[in-house]
Amino acid sequence: MSVAQLAAGRRRPAMVTRLGSAGWAAAIASVVIAVMIVCAIFAPLVAPDSPTAIDAIHVFGGSSSQHLLGTDDLGRDILSRLIYGARPSLAGPALVIIFSSIAGTALALIAGWWRGFVDATLSRGMDVLFAFPGLILAVVAAAVFGAGFVAPVLALSIAYTPVIARILRAAVIRERNLPYVAALQLQGASGIRISLRHILPNVAPLILVQSTVGFGYAMLDLATISFLGLGIQPPAADWGTMAANGQPSILNGDPQQALYASLTVLVAVVAVNVIGERLARRFDVEAR
Repeated sequence: MSVAQLAAGRRRPAMVTRLGSAGWAAAIASVVIAVMIVCAIFAPLVAPDSPTAIDAIHVFGGSSSQHLLGTDDLGRDILSRLIYGARPSLAGPALVIIFSSIAGTALALIAGWWRGFVDATLSRGMDVLFAFPGLILAVVAAAVFGAGFVAPVLALSIAYTPVIARILRAAVIRERNLPYVAALQLQGASGIRISLRHILPNVAPLILVQSTVGFGYAMLDLATISFLGLGIQPPAADWGTMAANGQPSILNGDPQQALYASLTVLVAVVAVNVIGERLARRFDVEAR
């Protein structure tokens, strides 16, 4: 068997062929996330009203043909605000996962390939970052640089990087010790070439699974930051901000804004986790 065949053989992960209940749950979850993404992209076409349009006559209005989910304390259409709020609520976690996955993968490949002093140094640096909880780091960043979208996203990207790097590092080390890597080295292939063309594709399923699961955690963290008033600022729509704005109205018998915003976050996070678990079974890797 050639070196190329050995390497290619590693790219065929064990797959679960039965669809079963888990498969149907993942399919439904995928549809839910797809609908949310489509609504976020085409919000001006999908939303029945402007998310900032105030209707003083219909404050705290119930469900009607004009406002399907009712209105908030300023008479703004809740459904429209949920649709527009999907933009930062989905884009924020996506950016966190993209940035942290790129940085974490690069660190894992460097540490797993070079080992020794490089590995020890990077591992100690990741341990230092682990000492700072991501949510606390994001809150501090928002307090220092100002509330908004950018600071929490960058802070969470930094906080999530060591999580992905540590998991991938172990996978890279296992891959590094396989016979096909030694064979490629004997053929004169450089470490960079082997890492990018062979090791990286072989650990890609793990990256995909961890990124999917991490998306749900990032969404919760960003929603929490917005709930605390350090994320997207009114009158812009954001699911966490909507839940915070609707909280005082719950005791007055008008829970619709907080209820619908919280349920939207819950549904999105559960759907993403279901997809992540399905991917973990499909590629036979462990989601953490």
